[in-house]
Amino acid sequence: MGIEDLLTFVEVADSGCITSAADRLGIAKSVVSRRLIKLEAELGVQLLVRNTRGAFVTEAGATFRQYAARICAEIDAAKESILPDGDLRGRLRIAAPLSFGPTHFAPLLAELALQHPQLQIHTTYSDRTVDLVAEGYDCAIRVGHLASSNLVAQRVGSVNGGLVASPTYIMAHGQPESLDQLTDHALLVQGMHPWQLMNGDEVVTIRPQGRFSADNGIALVAAAVAGAGIGYFPFGLMRSHLASGALVTVLPQHPSKPAGAFVVRPPGQHPSRNLRVLTQMLRDYFAKFPDFDSGSIQP
Repeated sequence: MGIEDLLTFVEVADSGCITSAADRLGIAKSVVSRRLIKLEAELGVQLLVRNTRGAFVTEAGATFRQYAARICAEIDAAKESILPDGDLRGRLRIAAPLSFGPTHFAPLLAELALQHPQLQIHTTYSDRTVDLVAEGYDCAIRVGHLASSNLVAQRVGSVNGGLVASPTYIMAHGQPESLDQLTDHALLVQGMHPWQLMNGDEVVTIRPQGRFSADNGIALVAAAVAGAGIGYFPFGLMRSHLASGALVTVLPQHPSKPAGAFVVRPPGQHPSRNLRVLTQMLRDYFAKFPDFDSGSIQP
């Protein structure tokens, strides 16, 4: 019984899917299946029930998973303790937002790769909420307000924003003077995401309705610059347009509800040194660049 067999079993048990476990481990599905068969043969018990919907732990498998996960965590800790300081290796699978990822986070991840040539970094950029466990990711970088879940989250910075429009839109349609008047305007919509704005100490949630929608914040910022309507964006996406005058703030007395940037990871696992280093790099990045912080933008 090898550590690879135990690690493979834990990944399948946690993800409920051989394909996801194979993606996360960076091996073929056939290798995963062989390791599981070997492990069950050595133990003499069935650990998983496999069918077309996935792989599910048996009662014996659930008990064994606790011990196997503990052993894997101890081995990882032992490996980390003997590595030279700063030397990272292995594989880090990251889910990052498409709106911020390529412009803000990709250079940082490239720097991480340059500093640690033995570390493999695989990043997926998407504005959808990725299922870290089912899809085999080590972590995700998420921006905004976190939904309630069993994921482990660490805050790495502040992300705030507000309402904006182009001067041409304001000239054609006027400036709203209250939140209630937003219903009289063309609003730029991203999926089902609500707008959470401050009215003094009170949070007001607005569910915008509009004929122009997109699943990506950068596309909606471009629509706002073109004069298509009023948008609700983080300052990190629109700072250059505010500086140039292509966008102006709308209802500046109602900024966004304070939000943040987070590194989230699946529950029940000790964060690897790879993940801890990435988290600290993100903290340093947000500390150096206030682009995301509403306090640095004047209406």
